[in-house]
Amino acid sequence: MGTIKQSLANNVETGGKHDAKDLSGTIPASNIANSSLSDVSAVNAALGDLRQTVSSDPSPASFGDIWYNSTLQKVRLLQKDTGSWASGGNMNTARGNGLGGAGSSQSNALAFGGDGGGNLNESYNGSSWSESAELNTSRAFLVGTGATNTAALAVGGNGNAQVESWNGSSWTEVADISPARGYANLAGTSTSALCSGGFNPSYGNGNDPASQEWDGSSWTEVAEMNTPRYAAAGMGSNTEAVLIAGGSAAGGPGNAQVETWNGSSWTEVGDLNQARYNLKGSGTQTLALVFGGAGPAAGNIIGNTEEWNGSSWTETTDLSTGRRGIASATGGSTSDTLAFGGNVAPSASASNTNATEEWSAPTSAKSISGS
Repeated sequence: MGTIKQSLANNVETGGKHDAKDLSGTIPASNIANSSLSDVSAVNAALGDLRQTVSSDPSPASFGDIWYNSTLQKVRLLQKDTGSWASGGNMNTARGNGLGGAGSSQSNALAFGGDGGGNLNESYNGSSWSESAELNTSRAFLVGTGATNTAALAVGGNGNAQVESWNGSSWTEVADISPARGYANLAGTSTSALCSGGFNPSYGNGNDPASQEWDGSSWTEVAEMNTPRYAAAGMGSNTEAVLIAGGSAAGGPGNAQVETWNGSSWTEVGDLNQARYNLKGSGTQTLALVFGGAGPAAGNIIGNTEEWNGSSWTETTDLSTGRRGIASATGGSTSDTLAFGGNVAPSASASNTNATEEWSAPTSAKSISGS
């Protein structure tokens, strides 16, 4: 039988107490009931990475990893540095006012519909956009989501309830959402999504509070948001953990309110620093990025970017081109964020842009100082 290495998982004393005195050395084979075990060196992913003493900073390492560098004689942490935006390839057609976006990375994105775009559909490969099969129904003020540029969902639009699914080569009409709405808040994948709020002219001030879940074939109504709104940023990769930020509530200008969805109810969490609507975002319920929009008044086009760490928002580097009605690749991590299209001025079609920007969030090792 091979060596059994000490680690967090196997450094537990009789009675379940953890022996924190050391995590080095080996465990005698006689202490291991299962003789088929030969090497225990990994820690459950839920506990994160565990690094002991190393002579140099490890590579690769993940954000949040901690280790002791014996050469420097310091405890080190891999932290995120200030992110920034850089220009990507321009879309073939400038468009805004609610074009749909989907994808998981800066080399895997989709842009469809929108004011000035009609039913156009373009895919991005990391450097340039190419035209793909068009939507069946031309529309603006729709929303999109999807984990890749070969599996996306286009929902609603200006006064319609139509939903289309993309399989990488063509769009197929699937079950409508009810009621019809534009500028809804959407997050998830092409087979598991949450659509909340949106602008519905037949509902009071236009802010419909309804939330519905998509299972790949039909929509099911679930709990309403605490604050009905449209043109917010929706983030999250599944219907059990969604984040909605900003938007226009009660027919007024942009707001800063943020809510999370846990699969059954909505909870208000920390507000954005900059109230706004017609913004977009990417990431997850615990690590997200929002950018662009108009706020708080309609004529105030902004490029503000904010990062969410699960409890609060921090302002960071602005978009190079401030805009509202922007779209993004919604399915990936914040480090793979892509922003494209939108309006650079309050007027509609005349101010559409085809600009694409890519977000970069580098990491670096930092020594941790003790008191």
